[in-house]
Amino acid sequence: MNQPNQPSLARAWSVPLAGMGINLALGVLYTWSVFAAALIDQLHWTKTQSQFPYTLACVMFALFMVPAGRMVDKFGPRLVATIGGILAGAGMIISGVTQSLAGITIGFGLIVGAALGFGYGAPTPAAVKWFQPHKKGLIAGLVVAGFGLASVYTAPMTKYFLANYGISRTFIYEGIIFLAVIVILAQVLAFPPPGYVPYGGPPPATRAATAASSKQDFSPREMLITPQFYLLWLMFCFAASAGLLVIGHLAKIAQIQGGINWGFVFVAVLAIANAGGRVLAGWLSDRLGRTNTMLLVFAIQAANMLLFASYKSAATLFIGSVLTGIAYGANLSLFPSATYDYFGLKNAGINYGLVFTAWGAGALIGPIIAGRAADLTGGYNASYLISAALLVVAAILSFVTKPPVKPVSDGQAVKV
Repeated sequence: MNQPNQPSLARAWSVPLAGMGINLALGVLYTWSVFAAALIDQLHWTKTQSQFPYTLACVMFALFMVPAGRMVDKFGPRLVATIGGILAGAGMIISGVTQSLAGITIGFGLIVGAALGFGYGAPTPAAVKWFQPHKKGLIAGLVVAGFGLASVYTAPMTKYFLANYGISRTFIYEGIIFLAVIVILAQVLAFPPPGYVPYGGPPPATRAATAASSKQDFSPREMLITPQFYLLWLMFCFAASAGLLVIGHLAKIAQIQGGINWGFVFVAVLAIANAGGRVLAGWLSDRLGRTNTMLLVFAIQAANMLLFASYKSAATLFIGSVLTGIAYGANLSLFPSATYDYFGLKNAGINYGLVFTAWGAGALIGPIIAGRAADLTGGYNASYLISAALLVVAAILSFVTKPPVKPVSDGQAVKV
């Protein structure tokens, strides 16, 4: 039964669903390998040059998650997501108008990258506050699933636009579409009102659910002095770099390793697996615990990267794309959920923004090393081995990552 002035369950669900819709538009980032292949083939960019806009977008995405998170905590998610929509449209349009290395790097890399930080940083902290703590993994997974799922439609749409209208108009048309969608859906986002009782019922009798609901709120400064922050940061960085390597180059990997010129299909396949991995890992981690699920994910992706050089047929590239998508997508629900578990929801926006800078560092490691390896050797084998080694390190770190301890005023310590 609803409390007095308690918003309906439908209103509660409208927030994660709107967040998913916003991320479906922002997920154009994961279609970059389709743009990159066109820039290489049509404008004669090198493979390394083709990664400049994508890598800068990833770095800006991560950096702007911090001020965006602070703004979400202070002003609410609606304003922040609206800013993200305006910047996304402007950056895509600028890329289309300029159609040069510098112009696309500024438009897509700098401006769309900043838009991603604002647009992606707003929905999840808002959505999880509408539901009980033991639902955090599932709700976070559903919201960010939109970002992973986006390539299912943006990859073929981009391929169609490129074939029929060229690179310039493709950027412009998609910019207009994404601006409208994000700004409209942003108006649905909100934090629950004071006195609101979150939906979701009592927690199940599992150790993971108990851990998820037993917490205190850390300020950003308090979080930054805990070893858990740095352990989460390193694991996220190493795990993200592997997925971003494949996402940024997949269309070209299919071309080089399999002689396949329809790599955009694998991009869409990876996107479906990416979205599914986010929901699956969120649900699973609510039951098994975050770090146990992380260990499983890191092991799967390490094995996949060791085998990736042998993927030379459509069937094996399909399998590799699915495994990459599931493992990579899992990280994008596991790490926000772990951040909220460990450090609380009061400063959820900025705290996860700081953890998310690891994703930006991963973008510097994976795609650029892979592009350089391909330019020097004609293939990606060396970068696969580097990624596999980093994932093994992440798996080892998961064994020592435990909930933090927060000092209290009487000198006692409270385990979170």
